[in-house]
Amino acid sequence: MSATVEAQPQPSAPVQAAYSYCEAVTGQQARNFAYGIRLLPTEKRQAMSALYAFSRRVDDIGDGTLPPEAKRERLEATRGLLDRIRAGGIDEDDTDPVAVALADSARRFPIPLGGLDELIDGVLMDVHGATYETWDDLKVYCRCVAGAIGRLSLGVFGTQPGAQGVDRAPEYADTLGLALQLTNILRDVREDAGNGRTYLPADDLAKFGCGEGFGGDTPPAGADFAGLVHFEVRRARALFAEGYRLLPMLDRRSGACVAAMAGIYRRLLDRIERDPGAVLRGRVSLPGREKAYVAVRGLSGLDTRTIARRTVRRRA
Repeated sequence: MSATVEAQPQPSAPVQAAYSYCEAVTGQQARNFAYGIRLLPTEKRQAMSALYAFSRRVDDIGDGTLPPEAKRERLEATRGLLDRIRAGGIDEDDTDPVAVALADSARRFPIPLGGLDELIDGVLMDVHGATYETWDDLKVYCRCVAGAIGRLSLGVFGTQPGAQGVDRAPEYADTLGLALQLTNILRDVREDAGNGRTYLPADDLAKFGCGEGFGGDTPPAGADFAGLVHFEVRRARALFAEGYRLLPMLDRRSGACVAAMAGIYRRLLDRIERDPGAVLRGRVSLPGREKAYVAVRGLSGLDTRTIARRTVRRRA
């Protein structure tokens, strides 16, 4: 998968309008994601916005208030739209701007659109009320809703010609997605509980006395909630360490984008680790100045160089 994309004509006015819609959705709904993709050149940034807008539509169906059967119907209709995009059946004057933008992106980049089918499968797990007994069970869900997004994004980023170990790039992108999703799960543990969802593995909850769930701003009586959080943080850090091996395989700006998005979540993980109870009291987030620092660090290539040196030492 090469980072080089042949020069293509500029999008027509209707397609450009569709991209503008997707970028507006991304900016309004996904501030961390939008912060990272602003480091990309225009064509890649637009493609990433189209991927986000489609993914957001899928997530919104799953998180909405429709009854389960109606959600399933909407999700399968969205899969049908994806089939039309895959078959080249979307015209630039189609009334759905997300479909128009994603269809154009799929023509410009080798995006593995099957990853969006996986996303739909993952959201259907939510609709069906799936729970997870073990980490291996949860990984299946995380690969659908986040690992797949990593692999889709890699289709836009491409890889550097001649990069060592590039055949494992999709694996690393997938693993980085798992790290981000596990961080999300920790951050949103109380909010998810309020919506009747439990993502952390039942085995882990039982091990730390948290099987009763998280209905308030304090842990269940007798629970070792801090121990649970620290256990999951270590798991997420191991995933980040593995997934970061993708960085030296990307061009400078794509690497900066990934380093910025992942760096924001790693810093969220740091905050959660320092104060595990914070996730029960409210939503943990980073101030804008800290996000800006992470972006500058990513653009400097510092994280990429650090990972590259570690990779060389492993091979020595």
